[in-house]
Amino acid sequence: MSAGPNGDGPGAPAAGTDAPALVTLRQVQDAAARLEGVALRTPLLPGELPGGTTVWLKCESLQRAGAFKVRGAYNYVSLLSPEERAAGLVAYSSGNHAQGVAWAARAFGIPATIVMPVDAPGVKVAGVRRLGAEIELVGTTAPEREARALEIERDEGRTMVPPFDHPNIIAGQGTAALEIWEQLDEAAARGEGAVGDPGLALVPIGGGGLLSGCAVVLRELAPECRIVGVEPEGAGDTKRSLEAGHPVQLDRVDTIADGLRPPRPGDLTFAHIRELVDEVVTVPDRAIVDAVLWCFRHHLVVEPSGAATVAALLSGAVDPADAAGGDVTALLSGGNIDPVVLAGWLEDAAGADAAGAGASGSDAPPAA
Repeated sequence: MSAGPNGDGPGAPAAGTDAPALVTLRQVQDAAARLEGVALRTPLLPGELPGGTTVWLKCESLQRAGAFKVRGAYNYVSLLSPEERAAGLVAYSSGNHAQGVAWAARAFGIPATIVMPVDAPGVKVAGVRRLGAEIELVGTTAPEREARALEIERDEGRTMVPPFDHPNIIAGQGTAALEIWEQLDEAAARGEGAVGDPGLALVPIGGGGLLSGCAVVLRELAPECRIVGVEPEGAGDTKRSLEAGHPVQLDRVDTIADGLRPPRPGDLTFAHIRELVDEVVTVPDRAIVDAVLWCFRHHLVVEPSGAATVAALLSGAVDPADAAGGDVTALLSGGNIDPVVLAGWLEDAAGADAAGAGASGSDAPPAA
């Protein structure tokens, strides 16, 4: 990792290269100052994996608007000029960025129009409406939503808030990792079982803004930490891009994790991930459902996108032993799950547990 200006993390690329400059730790720290008293300092809670390993769960599912996206959206809007803010905002999103931008718009008292897919989860559409933003439902793919948002930007003069591929978005999202680093140290000082040093950090990947920001922080403050990004098998664009050596776009995306469906990483997020992240793994949707249920048994309501990190640990895609004596952390990026969907999965799981108990001749409850 190359040092940035004043030794504050990754910085400008070497002379003669066309690689984009990476976000610095200083930028993330500045974003944290802007977000103080705005974004919630979400809990870092212990959970027990099969085999007894403790995983520390960063509960962005309990963030304002139910997801980490408030961090990047507010940081971005706070850095706009008064004229740019007065013009109102526009964004395109399947749901969590939509709510983050709507929340930021309400905080600044400005209008926002959000372009969402026609099949967006109802709970996310309702959340945007509650926050006072105007919604347009357009198509089912990210390119369709982006095209309509660009039309609104051009025709109405609105200010675009990008979903992930911008330094101010990345810096805002990285504040979640600053909190993880601080909270592990605090838990260790209180004698709560944490080592106090991140050894393995799992972060979900949609467009890559969250992983990029978290990687900037952890690579600087915990250089020995193994940083792993997690994607669904049906939306593994970042893993495929790393294999190709450049960003590639998937022809088709198919996953229940609606927040992880971008078909292509951003140019800037790809640069961060290639430089700072140790590994990207993919997990099947079945493992994601199991992870949502595992979280529920730990009294946490987490959407499929947010549970992908736990899915990687439960399925064996990532071995917690890779923490090498440090703490295992998993970021739960959001909690905006359709309650009807969750109820159905819980009912199916209860039925399977009952059938298993009957076959074994035992009525003992299943282990969490």
